[in-house]
Amino acid sequence: MSAPTFREALKFWVKLGFISFGGPAGQIAIMHRELVDRKKWIKESRFLHALNFCMLLPGPEATQLAAYCGWLLHGVRGALVAGILFIVPAIGILWGLSWIYVSYGEVPAVAAVFHGLKAGVLAIVAIALMRVGRRALKTPTAWALAVVAFVGLYFLHLPFPLIVFGALVIGFLGGRWAPSQFGGKQVESNSSPIKGVKASWRSTVRTASVGIAVWGAPILVVGMRLGWDSTLAQLGWFFSKAALVTFGGAYAVLPYVGQQAVENYGWLSATQMVDGLAFAETTPGPLIMIVQFVGFVAAWQHSSGFSPLVAATLGAAITTWVTFVPTYLFILLGAPYVEKAHDDARLKAALSAVTAAVVGVILNLTVWFGMHVIFPDSGGVDSFALIAGLGAFLIMLWTKLDMMLVIALCGLAGLLWSLV
Repeated sequence: MSAPTFREALKFWVKLGFISFGGPAGQIAIMHRELVDRKKWIKESRFLHALNFCMLLPGPEATQLAAYCGWLLHGVRGALVAGILFIVPAIGILWGLSWIYVSYGEVPAVAAVFHGLKAGVLAIVAIALMRVGRRALKTPTAWALAVVAFVGLYFLHLPFPLIVFGALVIGFLGGRWAPSQFGGKQVESNSSPIKGVKASWRSTVRTASVGIAVWGAPILVVGMRLGWDSTLAQLGWFFSKAALVTFGGAYAVLPYVGQQAVENYGWLSATQMVDGLAFAETTPGPLIMIVQFVGFVAAWQHSSGFSPLVAATLGAAITTWVTFVPTYLFILLGAPYVEKAHDDARLKAALSAVTAAVVGVILNLTVWFGMHVIFPDSGGVDSFALIAGLGAFLIMLWTKLDMMLVIALCGLAGLLWSLV
């Protein structure tokens, strides 16, 4: 296993930003396939260790996982580059789609390409579920935790934090009373792979101070220049609060965001909110990017002295800023401590339980995504998605064809299907 140069990693993070389709399940699957299986830049144990930590944080877990993996490879600059490039393509694409939407309505050709991309991502998610499950579920207890997590989320609709933190507690207790069931005895001898990075209160306070200042600066500027009752200031303040309570990822927080944006603030209509969700689901980047669409449409319709396009761009910018800055801050603050405790047997047992529960979480997201792709809201079975998804699954399972090529072929197939 050879560590990449910063230039090599940079090329990958640029690529990842353009192929990170499929919501958190698809994005985690893509990173696992590329970083662990193909490139072998990160060990399986460290990848799962990072994923478990990200699942415990508020915010988009896939974005945080990308930042954490970047940190593992190249420290702070690696985390920032990986995290930022993970969303930059989505920012540009969603800005363009939002402008087309408010100006001209939907574009059929774009929708057709995204139709094909979703089928390819479904295949990637299914393969990742198989591989992660095979490596994480090695004991009857792990299998039981995965099943309970899936049933609790999919059928009982239990809160996501309850599932994950419940698994954490079970792991802590199990690591003491039945360590063989939780991997408690499997301790690696190496410490953090980042040389010279140490967890200390001084560095933590410094990072937190800088991060909070960067996070809040745009809100202060907008509030002081335009007034605290302006749409831009309200967007910044509301989504700053939302960034701290988004446990469980976008699927858990979207009902709250939708209700507040539509019913409380009146920034956009319920129909526009649904259309924004469709854009976020079918473009690369985290699903929580729907907040950019909300900010764009809200400021477009409440321009406050600016031209609609300028106001919309500022609205999209401030919502994206206050949503993602804390995401990177949590990683920079927590990663040194998490890696410091990587060799702690009790913590490893606890996180191994979270790993098992995460398999159930990924299965839940896979089923949810698959149902929406194969059985769309319009009714019936989407035969194209079923055939294209199965074909992409078999290609990636039996061959070593580059994943980006497979996704591109699926997008082309979607376009051709719409024509015939």
